[in-house]
Amino acid sequence: MYGQEAAAARVLESGQYGHTDVTEEFERRVADFLGVADAVAVASGTAALHAALLAGLLEQVKPAFGRLVIALVAVHALPGHEVRTLLTEDLDLSRDTLQVRRGLLRHAVYLEEFTHQLAADWLTCQHRRWPASVNPYLLVSQPSALDQERPPVSIGTVRMVFPKGVTMDGLRQDRILDEAFDKADPLHLIRLFGITAQTAMRYIKAAHPERPAKLPR
Repeated sequence: MYGQEAAAARVLESGQYGHTDVTEEFERRVADFLGVADAVAVASGTAALHAALLAGLLEQVKPAFGRLVIALVAVHALPGHEVRTLLTEDLDLSRDTLQVRRGLLRHAVYLEEFTHQLAADWLTCQHRRWPASVNPYLLVSQPSALDQERPPVSIGTVRMVFPKGVTMDGLRQDRILDEAFDKADPLHLIRLFGITAQTAMRYIKAAHPERPAKLPR
């Protein structure tokens, strides 16, 4: 097989669909064609807008901790209480996945290149600053990293990373609403964000008030 078919076969054989060597090769070729240093592949025009917005936010936030928090909220629409209690063991960079624990259930987050790189940067920073830390949480701070009780970071610490005028709740809601505009499919929202059917329907109705919104049977 050649060209697109060969590339698709390589991705399917790898079992890794978020960020592969095929993606990186495509990005390099596009960057060379455009004569720029870097290019980022995304799945849709809406995703491209998110990437641009995310880049703008990240320009204002330099610490690795804050940059990862912003990506988890702005790209994957995780609420603050989940961001602060993510476990390091549930992050698998080799498979581009992050498992979010919700009671007895788990929601799989598939990491795109932005979040994958930011998570890797944070792990490197965390190990360098607190190599002796046994805190199980993905996000730690100076007080929590070496605390014998091994607590998660406070919600206040998470909120402090956002630039003035930007809130976690607003950013998360905008992310889900943008996806609802792009894909008027409640099942898609449920699978992507792990939200309830009722919540998904609410976003679909807000994005497309002119359409009758029903969950497929």
